[in-house]
Amino acid sequence: MATDTIFKQPVWNFEQEPFDVDPDETAVNLRAYFDRMAEEKLQQYRPDWTDEQIVAWDGNFTDEGSLLLACSERDVDVEEYRRVIAQNIGYRNRVRATMPPA
Repeated sequence: MATDTIFKQPVWNFEQEPFDVDPDETAVNLRAYFDRMAEEKLQQYRPDWTDEQIVAWDGNFTDEGSLLLACSERDVDVEEYRRVIAQNIGYRNRVRATMPPA
């Protein structure tokens, strides 16, 4: 009898892309967070949103304004979120044609 897995590995691998700075655990975790974000959700993102709109759209920010990331050594603010999500979108646009069909 086959069992369903609870955790499905994402098809994206932005987490393993080269970094432009020395990454820490939080930087790697943030990339992994975006790897697991559904394509449909990512396509909704708009760079011209206010910080408040990004926080509401993502739905995973604390009341203090930091992204809630497990096993991270530092806080991720909206500014870092914007920078890394833009990199993630560029990565997906670059590799999308090479991805296996869903």
